[in-house]
Amino acid sequence: MNIEWVRRYCMSMPHATETVQWGANLVFKIGGKVFAVLALEPADVWLVFKCQPEEFAELVEQTGIIQAPYFARNQWVALETEDALSAAEVKRLVKASYNLVLEKLPKKTRAALL
Repeated sequence: MNIEWVRRYCMSMPHATETVQWGANLVFKIGGKVFAVLALEPADVWLVFKCQPEEFAELVEQTGIIQAPYFARNQWVALETEDALSAAEVKRLVKASYNLVLEKLPKKTRAALL
């Protein structure tokens, strides 16, 4: 797994956009709202994404996964390294993050996308 694989996966989701923000972070959005953040340069965390409250508690118990700085109160987790989870698990969780953010978009925004 590498940055380009995650980037391609995030951008394969309908209406996903990307931008570089907060220094050297590749930020993926749907409807203007963030669903994943990927570090482009070495950093304390590699990938950040939103998850369900019950998964949040389970994930942060695992080695290499922490509460995402600045996002934790909203059930965002951060992978400290690329190998904290398998590629399949990263894919599943990033897709879930996308769906969680999409569901929370205002009806008008969501309708314009779908």
